[in-house]
Amino acid sequence: MLLIGENIHIISKTVREALENRDENFVKNLIKIQKKMDCIDLNIGPSRGKLDKIFEWLIPLTEGKDISFDSTNSIAIVEGLKLVKNPQNCFINSTSNDIERLEILTDCAMANSCNIIALTLSKQTGIPKTADERLEIVFEIYEKCIEKGIEHNKIYFDPLILPVQADQSQGIEALNTLKMIKESFDPTGNTIIGLSNISNGAPKNLRPLINKVFGVLAYGAGLDAVIMDAKDEELVRIFKMLENNSPNSQIDELYLNLTNMIKNFEDLEEIKFDKKSIDEQNIIKTAAVLLNKTIYSDSFTQV
Repeated sequence: MLLIGENIHIISKTVREALENRDENFVKNLIKIQKKMDCIDLNIGPSRGKLDKIFEWLIPLTEGKDISFDSTNSIAIVEGLKLVKNPQNCFINSTSNDIERLEILTDCAMANSCNIIALTLSKQTGIPKTADERLEIVFEIYEKCIEKGIEHNKIYFDPLILPVQADQSQGIEALNTLKMIKESFDPTGNTIIGLSNISNGAPKNLRPLINKVFGVLAYGAGLDAVIMDAKDEELVRIFKMLENNSPNSQIDELYLNLTNMIKNFEDLEEIKFDKKSIDEQNIIKTAAVLLNKTIYSDSFTQV
């Protein structure tokens, strides 16, 4: 399982200001806290104005760490990849099914032998509501990638995670898309998600719980890589525990059971847990919300 740190992104006002002001100490600290990540996502948005050519300044600060080049500016990604010594270990984040962007970034991926993240959306469709519709886009992007000569194992499909607060029905659709991608290719296709999206808009105290439980469910659906908050050390530990099948507590056992539930097409109602444990109750309640079995509210753990 590849862990990609999300902590350098211009959505954060403080990060954006640090990038615009070329605050080296601030950025180096953000890189330091992502030391357990396999790769660092550099989200620079459209890379215009004060952030024009920001990759030229940023990349030397990463000290050789593999990079996920994350920008809505395709040319900034192309130029950024020219600045690294080992582009084959990097990610293009990301292409959609829009023709111009798909052409530019698949050519770039092929030229650099790097990984490319493919989003299940286009300007025409937006983010499809169903797993079947998302899978159609997966096949279309896959055909273009293979036509360009990109290796199968270099393509990572992102079903796109929508906030549970906005539309909780979409959590299970994303999980179903992950499973369908894994089942639709031989050898199997790679999958990736931006995990923190699932908890966007939720109360700050609930976000880590929502992220952990959805991450566990996604792992069971066949997740290969995750873009995540590197500061959540417990989530890092949980992913490692799942990967190594090495539970250290009853809660770890519960997480493993939830993973296997998704993997084996079982029902949440079959999961056994300690009903006297508040922590285990909250994990089950969260899973029920994410699987669209109970209605989300900002106080769902208190019900």
